[in-house]
Amino acid sequence: MTIQTGRLSDPAVRAFVGAVNAHDRDAFLALLTPDATMADDGTDRDLAEWIDREIFTTHGHLEVDSESDGGRALLARYSNDTWGEMRTRWRFTVEDDGRISRFETGQA
Repeated sequence: MTIQTGRLSDPAVRAFVGAVNAHDRDAFLALLTPDATMADDGTDRDLAEWIDREIFTTHGHLEVDSESDGGRALLARYSNDTWGEMRTRWRFTVEDDGRISRFETGQA
């Protein structure tokens, strides 16, 4: 059963999912610290290149199935125009100011 974005526990993660699903790159970037990093399937990636390739130019979309770790870990169905739909896991590091300094994703 999908968790509605507005019901996700962590405010930063809720905003992250909302920005992805709204295809709002500016709102997405505003959620990140200036030195934010990310990894995909255990490999660090260039964040700007990855988000453009995997989210914003390919109509990325997240449907969250479950959350844990206070809402900072998600199990979700992720889809985009390149890969179709896949089951994915997401983990977020959120700083005291509420911005995301790292996220990790990969197939679940």
